[in-house]
Amino acid sequence: KRKVQLPNGKQGYYRKRITKRSGKSQENCQRSSDESKRKYWVLMIDKRIIDFIQEQHLLTLSTSKDNRSYCCNVFYVYDEKNNSLIFSSETKTKHAQDFIENSNVAASIALETKDVKKIQGVQLLGTITELKAEELNNATKQYLKEFPYAEKMKLHLWQMKLTFIKMTDNKLGFGKKLIWEV
Repeated sequence: KRKVQLPNGKQGYYRKRITKRSGKSQENCQRSSDESKRKYWVLMIDKRIIDFIQEQHLLTLSTSKDNRSYCCNVFYVYDEKNNSLIFSSETKTKHAQDFIENSNVAASIALETKDVKKIQGVQLLGTITELKAEELNNATKQYLKEFPYAEKMKLHLWQMKLTFIKMTDNKLGFGKKLIWEV
């Protein structure tokens, strides 16, 4: 059990447990106040998913505007504290114009290999927000630590807050999937 801040601003406790039916690791987050006995269930992100995302650096980002899809590639860093991807993009780009109007996006990260036994990749869903103030300062430090040459560029950092992750990892068995969702 560990004390945490709940999404509603109240204090609570997390307990890790494995469900008998699915075998998936889950956290049970229960408010510590007596006013409510409501529980919050959040599927924990598998460490193998986090490790894979942290080992990569290139994200294929898919946007949609006026029922028209578009994709681009961006360098990113994973912010584990906020479960988000940080990337830079100028507001005048097509993809930025798209996600400014429609912040719901999809993305993928894949390991480049021709060996079927080594195939790994994630498909992601999330929402994009522009970083400002303290969040921007922290994200800039993270981004420049990973990509020091970007210090010479004009950065405009954005955050893709992850809401769904599906990882395919053939190292665990052909077509093995690991799924996390808010």
